[in-house]
Amino acid sequence: MRIGLDVGGTHTDAVLMDGSDVVARVKETTTEDVASGIEAALASVLEGQSPAAVDLLTIGTTQFTNAVVERKQLSRVAAVRVCLPAGRGLMPRADWPQDLTEATDGGSYLIHGGHLYDGRPLSELQERELTELIQTLSDTEPAAVVVSCAFSPTQPDQEDGLVARLAGALPGIRVCASHVMGGLGLIERENASILNASLLDFADRVASALVESSEKLGLQCPVYVSQNDGTLIDLERVRQFPALTFASGPTNSIRGAWALTGLADAIVIDVGGTTSDIGVLKNGFPRQSNLVIDVGGARTNFRMPDVIAIGLGGGSLIGPDGESCGPQSVARELRQKALCFGGSVMTLTDVAVSQGRLAISDASPYKPVETMVCEAVDSLIVEKLAAAVDLMKPGGAILPVILVGGGAPLIPGDTLAGCPIVRPDNADVANAIGASIAQVSGEAEGMRVAGADSREIVIENLSEIASEKALVAGADPATIKIVNVEEVDIPYMATDTSRIRVSVVGDLARHEVLAS
Repeated sequence: MRIGLDVGGTHTDAVLMDGSDVVARVKETTTEDVASGIEAALASVLEGQSPAAVDLLTIGTTQFTNAVVERKQLSRVAAVRVCLPAGRGLMPRADWPQDLTEATDGGSYLIHGGHLYDGRPLSELQERELTELIQTLSDTEPAAVVVSCAFSPTQPDQEDGLVARLAGALPGIRVCASHVMGGLGLIERENASILNASLLDFADRVASALVESSEKLGLQCPVYVSQNDGTLIDLERVRQFPALTFASGPTNSIRGAWALTGLADAIVIDVGGTTSDIGVLKNGFPRQSNLVIDVGGARTNFRMPDVIAIGLGGGSLIGPDGESCGPQSVARELRQKALCFGGSVMTLTDVAVSQGRLAISDASPYKPVETMVCEAVDSLIVEKLAAAVDLMKPGGAILPVILVGGGAPLIPGDTLAGCPIVRPDNADVANAIGASIAQVSGEAEGMRVAGADSREIVIENLSEIASEKALVAGADPATIKIVNVEEVDIPYMATDTSRIRVSVVGDLARHEVLAS
């Protein structure tokens, strides 16, 4: 058996799974310290069960995202950009919000080196610069150093060599290579790497706390954490790459929708207390965004699910006569403020109860919302969600719409934007079910230049690299398969050039699951 657990802003959900069967499930209020809420949820799903029967614990958490957004738990990071004589137009963190810069700034340094897009050297490393850099970093003592070389994802040797040299000269300071964190795009990759490095000390504490919480409950199984693409990473990788978990919340819900329905291609709407997140299932995985991703005000090239959020949830405030619904919300105070709990504020939950779509066992006796108001609100809900579904449809295709989340019963009707609505059982804990899916992944990115290797050879080489990464992550080699090949032409090049990214997925090997 395995446990899937998802820590959200309002609730911590947990499920005990035996194969595809839900043995136990629970929703607990997310606590301020997170750990106690996790322990309460684990204790609930383990009630009456032997902890020894659990061979895998998987967790989705928003702790690292919250740390960046709230500017808390962040460490100082020095940014070393290897790019001169090019790449000096914008310094590292040039367009970051001031408070995020202040929370992470351990200095910025530009030195000679790097490559061009076709692998030719931009310039050579200069010994004098390196000596001065090492002395400066030794004096300033940042918590971590990020090294980002121009085009290092395709030519990593120079970056790896410099990382090794700095790590040897600066004991006690973590030194990180940018090419293992992000893809092509120097500024965005550098930003992603700085954010990740700023979380490393916090990641050590979080990983240790997760192990401690599981051991308190008698669990001796491996602990994995869900990452942005809907697969898992172990705690050692979490300690190295905490930023890979930034989008685990919506990702888990989308993967959970797949697990509950078996639909490989669909639109997924996760209805929460304040917002509804709309994403797309593509071949059983969240469709990835090709846009630059803003994290806490910094532009990054993290691989994130393509999700839009609208201000529509169980706590959404209803305007006079039903003329508006959201985006303002009572959020966590639903049970104190909503009409159906004896409060004085009309919310979307009150409308759903009045319309008979939602039954609340401990609701207070109250006068139902007038039918005319309910009908107006229902029309408004359908209009908002239909517009979002139309926006997310791949090529305007008609796909099933899977409703998940605790607020799924709030949504009326059988169709949205011409798409049939699917309402699976256990939809309210789809996020925890998604977190429990025991698969790992690997990804590789490279360039195809006309006159060099063919497209097929480039894809074959990248597939081998991605598969090796999946094996390192713990995949069963017999289950590894390619789930996505993405090719983007790069304009304004002297020769025909494109960027190719290959993603593979495999089931977590049984020996990894049984390891303790």
